Amino acid sequence: METQALDFPKINAVLRTNGTGEVTINGTSHPIEAADEAAVLNDALRLITETAAQLGRPVRVNTTDPDGQGLIIVSPEGVVSEATPTKPTPKREKDTLPVTAAPSPGTAKATTPAALAPTPASVPDASAAQEAPAHAADAAPVTFGAAVTTAPTQEPAVASKAATEPAARRSLKDTSFLVSAPVLQPATRGWRGALSRLGFRMDPSPEELAEREDIRTVSQHWPGPRTVAVVNRKGGANKTPTVVMLSAILARYSGAATVAWDNNESQGTLGWRTEKGGHDNSVLDLIDSSQALLSPGAQAAEIARFVHHQTADKFDVLRSDENDEGDHEVTAEEVDIAHQVLTRYYRLIVMDSGNTARAANWRRMIHHTNQLVVPVTAIEDRAEAARLTLQTLESRGGHDAELARNAVVIVSESTDAKRSMSGDALKRAKDEAQRIAEAFSPHVRAVVRIPYDPALVNGPIRYDALQPATQRAWLAAAAAVAKGF
Repeated sequence: METQALDFPKINAVLRTNGTGEVTINGTSHPIEAADEAAVLNDALRLITETAAQLGRPVRVNTTDPDGQGLIIVSPEGVVSEATPTKPTPKREKDTLPVTAAPSPGTAKATTPAALAPTPASVPDASAAQEAPAHAADAAPVTFGAAVTTAPTQEPAVASKAATEPAARRSLKDTSFLVSAPVLQPATRGWRGALSRLGFRMDPSPEELAEREDIRTVSQHWPGPRTVAVVNRKGGANKTPTVVMLSAILARYSGAATVAWDNNESQGTLGWRTEKGGHDNSVLDLIDSSQALLSPGAQAAEIARFVHHQTADKFDVLRSDENDEGDHEVTAEEVDIAHQVLTRYYRLIVMDSGNTARAANWRRMIHHTNQLVVPVTAIEDRAEAARLTLQTLESRGGHDAELARNAVVIVSESTDAKRSMSGDALKRAKDEAQRIAEAFSPHVRAVVRIPYDPALVNGPIRYDALQPATQRAWLAAAAAVAKGF
């Protein structure tokens, strides 16, 4: 194996005792953090095996671990063997990887610690090579030497025959030189970012890497439209601010056409908390014009006559009927019509809702929903209403129950939407929000907490008006929602 492992690419692997590690491939660093050392070793071997598989040949790896420095060979199948240095150099005893037998000069040493040895009748495959350290985490030190696997024994005659036959020629279509991973963008936040801007390249912190992953998640495009329903049968549970913030983040980062729809059966408040366009049209006007909007000759820009564009946050709002003298309540059939129109013009639909889970339009909204979001403030009756909302959906079974089990609960650290909160009130709200979040966690897919922010209390809601910590929390909430798409 070793004779086929060239010095390109240059790979260095580090395994530390604190549950971290690093694989560097041709100068590109891949930091690793995991629950324990065995998991770090698994991730390191996976990265190296993927590189070997892309090249279609074994690769040579310089290793550093608690036992010292060493040199291993990793095949495209994930088989790990210890390599003999091309120029023998004296090694201290503590730097020597544990082996069970000395190899013949000039050949790869394939050894296996007793705790990791496979059965004699089997040859370890890639998955076995990666999983073996995890099984031996309690029995032997986790090192790259512990991942060395036993090579199959060959009969002398077979080995001689193999040596005299020319190697099978590989097709060029099975070979690629594109083995480099994307270069990690330097840090942009905090002191690391400051140093990077001064010319000292610094890797981002774990917090910045987590933020980048959330941004990547909310920036995706999915085949076909997605509908999010924001529900809680109690008023004042933060439904409308949740609809606005999720719509703003998904629209800003993904660039996808996004609409926030006030599906209140009569008159909702979404139009009061968002920017008004140059007309007074609502969902009833859209339903009345649905035939024209769904016709083959309809153009995308025509939807602007019925929705209200948010110039800063890049999403549209479909208002509920705001005629004080009207007595029309949206029906299930009208929800179907409006949803059909909106999925023609938008990729993402975020639906606000009323407080009546028995209403026809509420139940029809659930029928069209892909992801359920349940907002709640740090008040026990809001939390109880959220629990009952989920319980109602779960009791209905089928699609409704599946939505409840995969719901995202968003707990806002606020108790009164009508006045600013004192320091003591904020402390109590944080404690109550923590209690509520912990109680919901076993029953739903994700729970996200949002800090109190006065910009969410009154008036039109703007993403840019929020404090940085609030923006970050809403980004995490939107990422949790997007993962359900």
